[in-house]
Amino acid sequence: MSRRTFLKVAALGSLATAGGCVHRPLSTDAGNQRLFFTSGGGTCLIQADGTGLRPLELDAPHQATWQPAGFLPDGRVLLMSMEPRRDGPGRPFEEYYHQTPTHIWAYDLDRKTLTELATMERLAPFYSPQLLLHNGRVLMQVIRTKPGQIFNMNLDGTDAREFTGSAEGLPYGFDLSPDGTRVAFHLSSPEGYQIWTSDILGANRVRVAAHRDHLYFGPRWSPDGQWLAYQDCHFKTDPGHDWSDVCLGRPDGSEHRVLTEGQAMWFGATYGHPGNRGGGSNLAGWTRDGQILFPRRLPGSKVAWEFQPERPDTDHFNRGYKPELAKGGTEICRLNPETGVMMILTASVPPVWDFRCCESPNGNLIAFCRAETGGVPGLWVMNAEGTRARLLTQGLAEQGADYPRWLPD
Repeated sequence: MSRRTFLKVAALGSLATAGGCVHRPLSTDAGNQRLFFTSGGGTCLIQADGTGLRPLELDAPHQATWQPAGFLPDGRVLLMSMEPRRDGPGRPFEEYYHQTPTHIWAYDLDRKTLTELATMERLAPFYSPQLLLHNGRVLMQVIRTKPGQIFNMNLDGTDAREFTGSAEGLPYGFDLSPDGTRVAFHLSSPEGYQIWTSDILGANRVRVAAHRDHLYFGPRWSPDGQWLAYQDCHFKTDPGHDWSDVCLGRPDGSEHRVLTEGQAMWFGATYGHPGNRGGGSNLAGWTRDGQILFPRRLPGSKVAWEFQPERPDTDHFNRGYKPELAKGGTEICRLNPETGVMMILTASVPPVWDFRCCESPNGNLIAFCRAETGGVPGLWVMNAEGTRARLLTQGLAEQGADYPRWLPD
């Protein structure tokens, strides 16, 4: 199960309802809402009406990839960049990845200026920001020796305090409670992938979900802070982590419930073709009114990229492209955790792969990615009830658009 330790902590759509809804027209201020996404190893910005597409102008030498990592209280964007791979191809992923230096930056969208952060009292070449805290500090993944540790530190890198020890496994997939006092995360350890909560210093921990036969992943706080949504992958029969079920539990470890059945959620998103491929974990997300968005697979679906357990993992992808075996696809759904009512928001004929769904700050729009089998994803936006779905972009030079993230109001 260690292969996920370093994953990155998503035609016209039609509406099929299973219960009533209040129709909301496409937001008239869509052009005022903005999205980040990644394309070709860089970060781009676009308006929700499809205008204003531009890559971020990041003037820093010798950086191979960039990705957004959060938003600072002053409106600047937290970014992580990574230098080119240091020791060349062919080595196992876990041997080279943490040797590649990273850099943490604050980017001013208006002035288009970069300021490097976390440069003082540096502990290791590899830093990866996991979660911005309300007190101006950050939880940072620091890898000195495998599997690495999490530190609570100032943004300049000073006053680093151990959130985890060096031998207990690596937590990631962090999410901050609405009141800013506790964090939820999954922990990769010899005991399996488990869901935990703690205070922002890593103390007062509560184990929410754990079982040796289950891979629990991606906890997300509900808007009222009373629940956690997370995923359950049956990894022993699904070593590629393609599928999972959506679960719900209380932050105190009680009332664990499985909301879907049959490993219904697309977990390990893989797409593209050998010349332009991509992937990463899908996460279930909450809407402002307390429902859950997730990509649900159509019965019998199979991805084009087949996991290769017998092959050495040199690229953290470790899959073979077999489009002839692919079938089906996925659709974005909204699930009411109280009633169990499922609303299908996207549907396509023939089926496609819809994923990475996330609701806009005002709740009027949902962004998602859509890819045909063997194709790269485009960035789409639709009304909150699934109507008026439309393509915004296929990315820079049509290289694909992934990991959409709404800018805060």
